[in-house]
Amino acid sequence: QVQLVESGGGLVQAGGSLRLSCAASGRTFSPYAMGWFRQAPGKEREFVAAIKWSTRTTFSADSVKGRFTISRDNAKNTVYLQMNSLKFEDTAVYYCAATNRIIVPVATIYDYWGQGTQVTVSS
Repeated sequence: QVQLVESGGGLVQAGGSLRLSCAASGRTFSPYAMGWFRQAPGKEREFVAAIKWSTRTTFSADSVKGRFTISRDNAKNTVYLQMNSLKFEDTAVYYCAATNRIIVPVATIYDYWGQGTQVTVSS
């Protein structure tokens, strides 16, 4: 019923910034938490960041802490991922996800997923 659509991906030079957006549609959207995951070629899908919808409490992976910031806009049913100081290692397909259960860095807990948006960081 809920559809998530990511946007904002693209090509950026190392050290640059990019902001990803994830818009929810299809029904009244009120998840427990939303998160971002990413997957590089040949690697497992990994947790990036998550935000609890009600309190805006955020969590992020150590690899992006201090560089990436997750936020939300209730009026637009949208979650954002502001990515600064991008590194080549950040290159991946980024997926938006939502869960009605608990905020944890485990992909299987999330109920809804977007199609992904490619982020490529050049050295």
